[in-house]
Amino acid sequence: MTRALLIVDVQNDVTEGGALAVAGGDAVASAVSAHLAARASDYDVIVASRDWHDAAGDNGGHFADAPDFVDTWPVHCVADTAGAAYDPLFVTDAVTHHVRKGQGVPAYSMFEGATDDGRSVAAVLSENGVLTADVVGLATDHCVRASALDAIAHGVHVRILTDLVAGVGAESSEAALAELAHAGAELVSGASDAASDSA
Repeated sequence: MTRALLIVDVQNDVTEGGALAVAGGDAVASAVSAHLAARASDYDVIVASRDWHDAAGDNGGHFADAPDFVDTWPVHCVADTAGAAYDPLFVTDAVTHHVRKGQGVPAYSMFEGATDDGRSVAAVLSENGVLTADVVGLATDHCVRASALDAIAHGVHVRILTDLVAGVGAESSEAALAELAHAGAELVSGASDAASDSA
């Protein structure tokens, strides 16, 4: 069974000290790196996404001076800035495909982005025959949720590694995980995942 790891937006502006800092973001970056160090060989495809917004304009109404933190946000993850870079605690050596999203438009799901050679995530997964994907990263209640729902819609069996995600809000993250479970995703611990796979 061909398996992918989808790593969502583990970048400076979404971890501690960033414009859209998620509490626990650095811990997720470290945990994802540890997971890759131990288990990268389990995956045929490893995709990492980043918000990569235009410096000029409001990116289709995504940026706002008075954001509501639902549909509009402070300026963040502007292309080629430190905020858009991967968190330094996230070791990207094993990543096979880098995806940029939100270039001039709002984009939550990594499926709305493209690789450096212009391919969609859906195309990458299809080309590699991916049938199942583990999803990790930031933030549980926004871009992780959207990416996982799109993976499910693409026909991929999704597992959310719950100790490798963090969200903006506790209630909204809990609701997102419940929604994903209802849509067919498995909610598993990355640590227990290793034991279950070897059993």
